[in-house]
Amino acid sequence: MAKKTVNVGLVGYQFMGKAHSNAYRQVARFFDLDVQPVMKAICGRNEANVRAAAEKYGWESYETDWKKLVARDDIDLIDVSTPGNSHAEIAIGALNAGKHVVCEKPLANTLADTREMLAAAQKAGVVHALCHVYRKAPAIGLAKQLISEDVIGKIYHFRATYLQDWIVDPNFPLVWRLQKEVAGSGSHGDLNAHLIDMARYLVGEIAEVSGMMETFVKQRPKLAASDDRLGGKASDEMGDVTVDDAALFLARFENGAVGTFEATRFALGRKNYNRFEINGSKGSIAFNLERMNELELYLASDPENIRGFRTIAATDSMHPYAGAWWPVGHIIGYEHTFINLMSDLFQAIAHGTPVNPNFEDGVRNQAVLEAVEKSAATRQWESAAI
Repeated sequence: MAKKTVNVGLVGYQFMGKAHSNAYRQVARFFDLDVQPVMKAICGRNEANVRAAAEKYGWESYETDWKKLVARDDIDLIDVSTPGNSHAEIAIGALNAGKHVVCEKPLANTLADTREMLAAAQKAGVVHALCHVYRKAPAIGLAKQLISEDVIGKIYHFRATYLQDWIVDPNFPLVWRLQKEVAGSGSHGDLNAHLIDMARYLVGEIAEVSGMMETFVKQRPKLAASDDRLGGKASDEMGDVTVDDAALFLARFENGAVGTFEATRFALGRKNYNRFEINGSKGSIAFNLERMNELELYLASDPENIRGFRTIAATDSMHPYAGAWWPVGHIIGYEHTFINLMSDLFQAIAHGTPVNPNFEDGVRNQAVLEAVEKSAATRQWESAAI
C-alpha cells in the first residue's frame, strides 16, 4: 500500500532554501517515514531565480507570491525560510489556511509576533516546528540523554560561545542580516538564538539576563547582488549597519544554574565555532559544532589516575538519529541535522503529535533575546519570563 504523502511548499530559495530542499529530497531515503514528503512548489519574488532554484533543487513547480502558494489546495505544509521580518505574516497566513508550518529561526523578530504565531498554530490545531536543527545532531541527543539520566548530576554552569568572522572586512556588503528592520538583530538573533535554544533544551528555562551589545563597523557598502552563501557583491554606495556585531550576556536559570553566552561575527579564524560546556556535580560535557560528531565527557567517578575528558564519537546506531545513516565511525555533517529534524516533523504530521522544537520554543527563545536587548539598553538585569 502506498504511503500517505504531504505536499510541501517552501518560501525562500537561497541559503536556507537550499538546505531545506536537500532535506526534503533525502529524508524518506534514510528514515522509514509513515508519510512521504512531496516537493510540490518553491516560492520567491524573483521569477528567474526561483524558477532556476525549482529546477536545480527538484521542485515540481514555483510561485512568486507566497499568498498564492498558501492558497493552493495541493499544499499541506508551508516551510518559511525567509528573513525574519516576514516570518509572522507568512506563517500566520498558512496557519489560518489550515496548513502545517515549519519556520526558520528565530521564529520572528519580536516577542509579540511570536506570540501571535503560537496562538494561530494552537487555534489551527496543526503541527508547527522551528528549525533549531542543532538539537538534532546525534551528539546533542546523547548529551540530552546523559543529563536526563543524571550522569553529570546537578547542573551548575552553562558556558557557550558562537564565533564567526565573515563580516570582519569593513568592505563586506550590507546584506539583510545587517539590517534591523529585516533581521531583527545581528549576531544576537542569528547566533545567540542557537545558544539560547540549546541552553533551554539541555539545562532548563532562563529566568533573567544581563547583557551588552556592540556594533564595530557602523557603515558598509550597500548590496548590489546577493548569493546563497551569506554574502554578495558590494556597490559603491554606503549604508548604515543597524544591528549588533557582538552580543554577550550572563544568565540565571530557573533551576539555579548560571550561564555565560557570547556571540560575535568578529572572531578572526573562527568560521562556525558553536561550542558549549556544561558543568555538573558529577561531571561535565562539552560540544563543538565544528566537530559535531563528537561529545566530550568528564566523570568525577572515574578512577583518579585516569580521570579526564573522553571524546565520544556519536556515530553508532545507539546514538539518536545515527542509526539512519552510516556504519559506526562514518561521520555525518551539517546538512544531516536538517534531515533529522524533517524526519521528526513528518512523523509528527503522520501521528498528530507535537514536534520539538516548536513555536512555543520560539516564543521562549525570543523572550530571552528581547530581555538581553533590554538589559543592554538599561544596563540592568532583566526578566526573561514570557
